Amino acid sequence: QVQLVESGGGLVQPGGSLRLSCEASEDISREAVAWYRQAPGKQRELVGTIFNNGLTNLVDSVKERFIISRYNSEQTIYLQMSTLKPEDTAVYYCTIPFTNTWGQGTQVTVSS
Repeated sequence: QVQLVESGGGLVQPGGSLRLSCEASEDISREAVAWYRQAPGKQRELVGTIFNNGLTNLVDSVKERFIISRYNSEQTIYLQMSTLKPEDTAVYYCTIPFTNTWGQGTQVTVSS
């Protein structure tokens, strides 16, 4: 079973940027990959999805600030986050939709 590992989280000031990575243990070029996040005390929510053709779909709250990309040769999906807000603070996860394949998550904290 494919394994996913997220990285790139950290502490950033409001207005700052971060790039998260989701690295797969094997070729996932034919798979869609989604990013989710879970803030303290809240349910996990979808951030966006990149499909196997490279098209993306992001939720309204981030679509002007976040970009999802993929480099199939590297088996890696990226979430580029810009103009970060305190409400973006959460643990971010990547997953292959309709499977039980999730990474362990990476913490993003936006605070001054």
